[in-house]
Amino acid sequence: MNIDWKNKYSKIMKDFDGYSIGKIFKYLNDPEIISLAGGLPSADMFQKSEMRKASIRLLEENLENIFQYTAVPGEPSLVSAIIDFLKRDDIQVASENIVITSSGQHGLDLTGRLFLNPEDLIMIDRPTFAGAIVSFQMENPQIIGIDMEEDGSNVEEYRKILKKLQRKPKFIYVVPDFQNPTGITTSLEKREALLDISYEYDIPIVEDSPYRDLRYQGKSILSIFALDQKRNGTNVIGVYTFSKIFCPGIRVGFNIAHKDVIEKMGNIKGGNTLNTPKYNQDMCTAFLTEMNYDEHMEKCKDYYREKLDIFLQSMDKYFPKDIGAKWTVPEGGLFLWVSLPESIDTMKLFYEAIKYKVAFVPGEVFYGENPSKNHLRINYSFASKEQLVEAVKRLSNCVKDHLKV
Repeated sequence: MNIDWKNKYSKIMKDFDGYSIGKIFKYLNDPEIISLAGGLPSADMFQKSEMRKASIRLLEENLENIFQYTAVPGEPSLVSAIIDFLKRDDIQVASENIVITSSGQHGLDLTGRLFLNPEDLIMIDRPTFAGAIVSFQMENPQIIGIDMEEDGSNVEEYRKILKKLQRKPKFIYVVPDFQNPTGITTSLEKREALLDISYEYDIPIVEDSPYRDLRYQGKSILSIFALDQKRNGTNVIGVYTFSKIFCPGIRVGFNIAHKDVIEKMGNIKGGNTLNTPKYNQDMCTAFLTEMNYDEHMEKCKDYYREKLDIFLQSMDKYFPKDIGAKWTVPEGGLFLWVSLPESIDTMKLFYEAIKYKVAFVPGEVFYGENPSKNHLRINYSFASKEQLVEAVKRLSNCVKDHLKV
């Protein structure tokens, strides 16, 4: 007898298709393909000697404990280092306001599990981080997306929709700094306006901050969490990760919020991952306290700024602007957003681009509902400088040939 497994799945999981970006990577096994798809930091920026030195010290000094179970909320040494780290950003928190997570994705998962029942409403920018969408979709909410503007969230449209809704969304999810996928940074005025909405309608804000310190030009803008604290508020949940500023393989991040929220997230963490590996946490502590964070970030910013400049110069030189194509010019982060004529479906274009030995992420995966299909996300941090120029040439030829068909 063979079990009909699909009929055994939960209602939510029966039609759950998983993380669409992850499925794209199976097409990138060809070493001749230049990938502009994944959100990978460059291995050139990994602090290899510092990491090796810290690892040897940890293993020599604490081998008996480093591979054991540890406290669910996180290692006190890492929590303490994070408290000092956040002070640089005008954020004041205590240990009760922090839970260590096994990556920013885990932090989003904890948020969805804590707040969402099936059919609950959430509000997001259009487009937004696909990992957040897929994480929240596991709780089967109704997603309301609002098209972004050049300076961030369309706050007036948020207000118009909220006035029409019969029930309040559980939260608003935003990535204010160098947003994934667009690279757009939300202005200070709009951050304040989002807080106004949060207070007026009693809706929490989930602020995702993976790239905040990767600013290449312009002045830093206070985080929504810091702005909330200046108003003596507790309306914001901050989601952070070490993946982009340290290394993604370590799989450590943290959430900050009101102590009651953090306590509940800790309870959920105890039921899904139990604890984040101590070795990984200790390496992050070393990153914050021993590896000269400021000097490292300056190197990262110089390195990625040059790559972004090369990519933008190549786009200006080779890409067919006469067809109405346009793209964002980020002030930081790892991504930019290319918009093509509406006649082009970039999911179909993706499979054609593979034949040209270049890859990107089709824009439709960054929408929670009613996806727009004529955009693509570009990552410029991973490929070499020479590859970035060649990738633009290949992508340009692919688009031109596609339009001839």
